Amino acid sequence: MLTTLAIANYRSLRELIVPLGALNVVTGPNGSGKSNLYRALRLLALTARGGVIPSLAREGGLQSTLWAGPERFSRAVAAGEYAVQGTVRKDPVSLRLGFAGETFGYAIDLGLPLPSSSQFSLDPAIKRECIWSGPVLRPSALLVDRQGPMIRIRDTSGDWTTLAQPVASFDSMMTEYADPRSAPEMIAVREQIRSWRFYDHFRTDEHASARQVQIGTHSPVLADDGGNLAAALQTIREIGDGDALDAAIGDAFAGARVEIVNHEGRFEVALRQEGLLRPLRGAELSDGTLRYLLLAAALLSPRPPGLLVLDEPETSLHPDLLPSLARLIARASGHSQVIVVSHAARLVAALERESASQSIVLERRLGATGFAEPEALDVPPWRWPPRVGQS
Repeated sequence: MLTTLAIANYRSLRELIVPLGALNVVTGPNGSGKSNLYRALRLLALTARGGVIPSLAREGGLQSTLWAGPERFSRAVAAGEYAVQGTVRKDPVSLRLGFAGETFGYAIDLGLPLPSSSQFSLDPAIKRECIWSGPVLRPSALLVDRQGPMIRIRDTSGDWTTLAQPVASFDSMMTEYADPRSAPEMIAVREQIRSWRFYDHFRTDEHASARQVQIGTHSPVLADDGGNLAAALQTIREIGDGDALDAAIGDAFAGARVEIVNHEGRFEVALRQEGLLRPLRGAELSDGTLRYLLLAAALLSPRPPGLLVLDEPETSLHPDLLPSLARLIARASGHSQVIVVSHAARLVAALERESASQSIVLERRLGATGFAEPEALDVPPWRWPPRVGQS
């Protein structure tokens, strides 16, 4: 389980060290930075799939995603005595992302590329990447260290070996080096990150893939777009916890039961409800009902992930469904670490009543996202790996 999420200089997240538990509820008013935290976490997950640089480029490049305020606030500015003013930059341009748990920690530092004739001006450069043992970075705990193009690996005797093959500035070491003998820690961290799942804004319009008839194959994991919903629900019924699925549907819609219609190997979701002579097919379901089925398929996965992140799962749901959703999320937190980003007061309140939950309330002051109730959180220690001889 992750114990710490660290973000620096990403949009409104000037410097945010977030403590994490089994069930984390991120909330706050509009504009407080909830979406930025979600996007930063998703960006961090892309490091293990080679997608961090393309994702930043799609956002307009590093300059468009960096913290837009001053490097530091003076005490007078922080106290509101003076207006915010620009200053001469002292530190190198840097966007940093990291996490830590009891076993391993990881951090990546992205900056501006060196001047060149390249046309890829939106590509930031990876300046440093580190993997260490334990929750806090210490020189003695460092296991894998990438500085610029070079990667060093510490062996079991404590000696360092520098890899002969340099890494391009746009490639993460997580995707470019994979030797289970010399760097098992890198494999472990990479697979840990790749197991994370993110679900946000499922399509529920009339053309949504979740409403369509789809080829049915075993699907222990719901696709990002929910396109394999019918197969995922049938998989839960056959090799997962079918009773939990029935209970979740009945909890939300009294007397209802989900059914999967098999059209010679092509599956379609349907919902049988009290008082109706036939089940309602996917095309007939309301947006809220379909979204609840999608969330149930994600949260009852027979192959639960290490980390499950939901962004505004309350979208399209009637308020009366939120307690049922909260119970589903709480159940999932018994198998996966869960982060829920939400501004729905009823859902937040229901989740906060769970014994394993932790509420992370964000606010924005002087443009920077911080904790509205810092005294309520036990913020863990964190150290960023410094740049060595690099701009």
